Amino acid sequence: MPAGFRAGGLAAGIKASGRPDLAVIVTTGGPAAAAAVFTPNAFAAAPVKLSRAHLTATSSDPRGGFGWAEAIVSTSGSANAATGPAGEADQLEVGRLLSNAIGIPVTRTLHLSTGVIGTRLPLERVASGLAAIVPILSDDDAALEAAAIALRTTDSVTKIATTTVELPGTDGRPVTVTVSGIAKGVGMIHPRMATMLSVILTDAAAAPGTLWGLLRPAAARTWNQLSVDGDTSTNDTVFVLASGASGAAPVEAGSAGAARLGAAIEAIARDLARQQAADGEGASTLITATVTGARDDAEARAVARAIVSSSLVKAAAHGRDPNWGRIAGAAGNARLADAAVLEAAGLPTAEAAARAGSPATVDATILRISIAGHLVYDGSAGGPVTFDRAAARAAMDAPEVVIALDLGLGSGAGEAFGCDLTEAYVIENSEYTT
Repeated sequence: MPAGFRAGGLAAGIKASGRPDLAVIVTTGGPAAAAAVFTPNAFAAAPVKLSRAHLTATSSDPRGGFGWAEAIVSTSGSANAATGPAGEADQLEVGRLLSNAIGIPVTRTLHLSTGVIGTRLPLERVASGLAAIVPILSDDDAALEAAAIALRTTDSVTKIATTTVELPGTDGRPVTVTVSGIAKGVGMIHPRMATMLSVILTDAAAAPGTLWGLLRPAAARTWNQLSVDGDTSTNDTVFVLASGASGAAPVEAGSAGAARLGAAIEAIARDLARQQAADGEGASTLITATVTGARDDAEARAVARAIVSSSLVKAAAHGRDPNWGRIAGAAGNARLADAAVLEAAGLPTAEAAARAGSPATVDATILRISIAGHLVYDGSAGGPVTFDRAAARAAMDAPEVVIALDLGLGSGAGEAFGCDLTEAYVIENSEYTT
């Protein structure tokens, strides 16, 4: 747990199962700098809309990407999406309940919800849960883990990651800064800005706008490269809060300190994204696609993303079938991300707009494909390569299958994370609401 935060999680009765479903994270030393990325889904949930509004209210950023916050509340079991004005009023009431319990302005609350779309929050249970959880919030590691557990819906394991980085203190001496993250989401996940729920906490000091500038490219290179089933949620949200409680000097945009903090945030994001892919609904195998030799990084990421998003590739991975034709087909269909994602990853605005959705360049005459360490296609050598199919199948029978492509066109590199498609995924989602 980074310094400057308290957290907790418990069962408030939102879920019929009785499992933990309410999490709260609060700051201990006043407002923390906050940044966020959200789903672009047209049915964006009430918590997404309210969090955007609160970030705008505390920073005047019209995009709702950054501001100040003193508390995060997460409810699991009801998405509070597509619930109309009544659902938005419910979410605001959750904010009021939390702000009253802690003694902070309601605009300094941020919100997460996950669960069935179209269901209203049981406000009485949420109110009782908040009354019970606020007095027992703690600043230890177990409290952060409890919050991570309460985020979960169909996740089979709790997802948490932590790292440290040294930054200059206010006196110039090095200070150890902690960056920790929790996440949920193993279904309804596909690359579009966030693709699940996550909270990253750090005791570094940074202005909200600077923090947003670190989060957006990190999300573009990690969570936007994660696909479980091709569906983007109505509730996708990532928050980063910086308490400044470590004693480190504030990082300035473009500085070496900002680069180190940004790398730590991205390391946490990547770790959590891999955990989510490995725990995909019904999954038995993590699929990692690595692409090198692209014309640039944006095209490499597009090809990697197309591979892990392919239902045919995912099915082949489940059957331990080294069917390189499906990989080649997916690579040949790859298209660059949305303009907002390309811009977040570093492309100039005009270039991002011009290239959004355009085909990635793939040349079959020089492309090389390897599956689980076995070269299966080499365009420069005529195409298909004779390989030991039984050995390749055996190598694919592992917790992680790496599919590696060398496009032979330049120095661009990228990666993406997915999972195999199994019968268990269909079974789990065929009766999700019943």
